[in-house]
Amino acid sequence: MPRFYLDADLAVGQQLSLPDAVVRHIQVLRLNAGDAITLFNGRGGEYQAALCAVMKRDAQCVVERFDHVSRETPLWLGLAQGISGGDKMEFTLQKGVEMGVSVFQPIAAGRSVVKLSGERADKRVARWQEIVISACEQSGRNTVPQVLPILTLNEWLARRQEADIRLILSPRGDKSLAQLADRPARSWLMAGPEGGFSAQEEDAALAAGWTPLKLGPRILRTETAALAAVAAMQAVWGGLPLRRVNPEGRRADYAAADER
Repeated sequence: MPRFYLDADLAVGQQLSLPDAVVRHIQVLRLNAGDAITLFNGRGGEYQAALCAVMKRDAQCVVERFDHVSRETPLWLGLAQGISGGDKMEFTLQKGVEMGVSVFQPIAAGRSVVKLSGERADKRVARWQEIVISACEQSGRNTVPQVLPILTLNEWLARRQEADIRLILSPRGDKSLAQLADRPARSWLMAGPEGGFSAQEEDAALAAGWTPLKLGPRILRTETAALAAVAAMQAVWGGLPLRRVNPEGRRADYAAADER
């Protein structure tokens, strides 16, 4: 069923005139009056609605039902990503949403190809937020991750992010995720831009309490590295607890990753 984000209060029984961006999607999909759609506003749950009128520049719907459904992973995971060029940053944001990232922090690193500041930076962050919303529409997420304002690495490290574990992708890492910590309730991952973080930037992150994580012997591109790490963290820490009988016959909780 087509899903659309509306930054508005929603309620069962409400009749809505849909915004222009949603109307354009409805026309592209060739939806008609009577067709069902799903609406969400990022405040939890989703609303089932039916189109009651579709015109050239307008579309209206009636909200019929609220479903209190969440598709969030148990692992709260923030991604601090060194700003990358071309469409690499947009790809990382889109796929990060699909993989359950909770919030995105763009980092202006020394080796970032794209240099953003002032109004240009604000416009780019707004564009990235649109990409995140679109990815939520596609992936079924009803909670919209925020793209935070751009910070330099030093500004970011000075904020001392509250988390059970803070990981930075680095060739200095020598332990696997399972060896680093038990399942954290709150975690941050930091990944560099093209060319990675400089040695000075890595030193600053490690001095600020970030733990180096190495994914393997191969060098990964910036748009691959962060997503591979997110996937690994979700696999090891993001699974829901399962129930099974252990060899001694007692029932116990096991993380989903332990089942593999």
